[in-house]
Amino acid sequence: MRDFLSIADLTRNDLELLLQRARDIKRDNPMPSLAGKHLALVFQKPSLRTRVSFEVGMRQLGGEALYLTSAEVGMGVREPIKDVARVLSRYVDVIAARTFAQTDIEELAEHASVPVINALSDDEHPCQALADLLTLQEKLEDLRGVTLAYVGDGNNVAASLALGASLLGMSFHIATPPGYELAAHFIRLASENAAQSGAQLLQTNDPCEAVANADAVYTDVWASMGQESERETRRAAFQAYQINADLLSHARRRPLIMHDLPAHRGEEITDDVFESDRSVIFDQAENRLHAQKAVLHRLLVGA
Repeated sequence: MRDFLSIADLTRNDLELLLQRARDIKRDNPMPSLAGKHLALVFQKPSLRTRVSFEVGMRQLGGEALYLTSAEVGMGVREPIKDVARVLSRYVDVIAARTFAQTDIEELAEHASVPVINALSDDEHPCQALADLLTLQEKLEDLRGVTLAYVGDGNNVAASLALGASLLGMSFHIATPPGYELAAHFIRLASENAAQSGAQLLQTNDPCEAVANADAVYTDVWASMGQESERETRRAAFQAYQINADLLSHARRRPLIMHDLPAHRGEEITDDVFESDRSVIFDQAENRLHAQKAVLHRLLVGA
């Protein structure tokens, strides 16, 4: 595990070890282990949770974090990505990048001599998925046989969740409007995982079918950063995919409610469901800190 670019790069053992390390770190609050280490945060997209959790996490582990905006770096604009990678590798011990294109993350990792973490791309959000799986473990313990239903856009969060859940033996059901399904290669990879782990993978356009046997129901915004021009078109397409009391009445259990934030209450989720006693949304947000500390520890310490 030289880098953390995609859940697809992990074995089941890798993922289980990261989750165990995150639980240990959260429970034991270990003494700093990354003293003298430096993290560069290279962001093409702004963020609340990603920036704060990485900065605080690195400092709690004894290291330092340096935040670099797109205007300061201009990765691929002011200078080639491969040059940014080689320069930063001379200054810091690890790089976390939040970009639009997955290929930018991959090129950064190819040319960097230090570990690179995918802090979000248009294709995947592995740090979020790791925090989400940690949250589900805390609430449900053994994840084998658990069903996670995702309702909304087949986006980067859905892709990483599909890969992670299927790797651990969790069934993953995703309901999207026609034309907004999870990309075919993610379905193929998740299907391969599911065949080995005994999980079930379901892609449907019917949200009621997706949530019927769910232990947890997850949603995300209908239009992500970079999709602002599609906002009205997406709002019309996604109206039947709101997480609300009516949709949840089709669930045979009382599922946990999940969202990666920020939320547009009244669009993809109603306020009453967001604030319900089944919501674990802020547990997910907190667990970004612990999950990312586990990734940093694994990449820089190796244990």
